[in-house]
Amino acid sequence: MTPQPGSRTPLAAALLSGALGAAVVLVAAGRTWAEGEAPTPVGDTVLPVTAGGRDVTGMPSALAIVGLAALVAVFAVRRAGRTVVAALLTLSGVGVIIASALGASDTAALDDQAARAAGLTDAAVDAVSHTAWPWVSLAGGVLLLCAGLLALRYGSGWPAMSGRYERPGSTGAAARPRRAAPVDPERPEELWKALDRGEDPTREG
Repeated sequence: MTPQPGSRTPLAAALLSGALGAAVVLVAAGRTWAEGEAPTPVGDTVLPVTAGGRDVTGMPSALAIVGLAALVAVFAVRRAGRTVVAALLTLSGVGVIIASALGASDTAALDDQAARAAGLTDAAVDAVSHTAWPWVSLAGGVLLLCAGLLALRYGSGWPAMSGRYERPGSTGAAARPRRAAPVDPERPEELWKALDRGEDPTREG
């Protein structure tokens, strides 16, 4: 059965997919993506070196934050603005996928780590191996992409943030005049409160 545009199933799926995807990418960015050994000038001694996700590329984590912000903004805007934000969420997922895939085989960050560890500008890393964390990051990007596609397809029927906090007239509708509460003339404290509110206590409701 195809979900209706106003159905809450795509809404819940987009929220879960987007939030989980961003969290997965941010966690993966802090883990080790590549490992190797750096030779030193002292005999056959080697130093173990590692490169984390942010050492390899900072794009996935940055795009995950952008995607998370876009996911929240989807519910703060309407009409064309919602489509633009949903497209940004989708592109964030695509960017994470591409950056993570490229980082899965990158060795430049390991070479930099080896140069620092060995004190040699031309140090080359041996016994290079890559972990599964770049692919975990890529999976997070897929989740962000799914959230963006759901927002593009069904977002027009999703509810927006409540207008109770918006300034009068911000939605184009005229604000209703506030009706003054009735004042008991035999209670002086109510007369003073009405005057403080800028109301005329002698006026009939």
